[in-house]
Amino acid sequence: MLCVCGLAARAEGESSRIYRGPGENAEALMAKGDEFDKRLQAKEALEDYLPANKLEPNNVDLLVRIARQYRHLMSDTTSKKEKLRLGNISLEFASRAATLAPNNAEAQLSPAISLGKMLPFMGSKDQFNASPRIKAAVDRAIHLDPANDNAWHILGRWNRVLANVSAVKRVMAKALYGDLPVTSNEAAEKCLLKAIEINPNRLMHYIELGRIYAAMGRKDEARKFIKKGLAMPNKEKDDPEMREIGQQTLQKL
Repeated sequence: MLCVCGLAARAEGESSRIYRGPGENAEALMAKGDEFDKRLQAKEALEDYLPANKLEPNNVDLLVRIARQYRHLMSDTTSKKEKLRLGNISLEFASRAATLAPNNAEAQLSPAISLGKMLPFMGSKDQFNASPRIKAAVDRAIHLDPANDNAWHILGRWNRVLANVSAVKRVMAKALYGDLPVTSNEAAEKCLLKAIEINPNRLMHYIELGRIYAAMGRKDEARKFIKKGLAMPNKEKDDPEMREIGQQTLQKL
């Protein structure tokens, strides 16, 4: 189990706020942080969430929210080293939430989201080791909450990435680390269609489904769904990045 002291130490310096007395209880601090979270202001949210965490270190909802802020901060930096540093802090808070709340779908999903954000910046061995952790976390989340569209999205992306690993890379991975899971773009498609059915208002679902169709060679469908996603307004922290990915995919079709 992760140590609360370790979490606090790794987050040291991320917040300038100092707890100033009994007037600021954890509930009040969380409420302040939530307002910043809604506005996607991660640094400001942490200035309330981290002191609240010192007061209530085992508050699962708070741990999940803190993990999300560090993922948001990953999007705000261009440094690979800094992305991984922030991602690891996020993963620690997320993993503690998952350990404390085995029957909470959001807590179980949180480590998978953090690992997924870190994946592009990891080395090959770390990517290999992260893959089964992502799958296990997503499976637990879906078991607990089959209507969690975010979980279906992540599972779909997991399937797409593994379905399109080349034969050469599979052989190399097997020689170095072990067998990669075998899956398909069709499995990925089903997951994204499920995500859209649950929540049709997130541009990332449409763009990811378009990427899957692009990988399948179904170009017309790829264009249709990517353009639908691109026509939607940005609402979430990762929407600008997802929009850029969608535009890049369109240019390659």
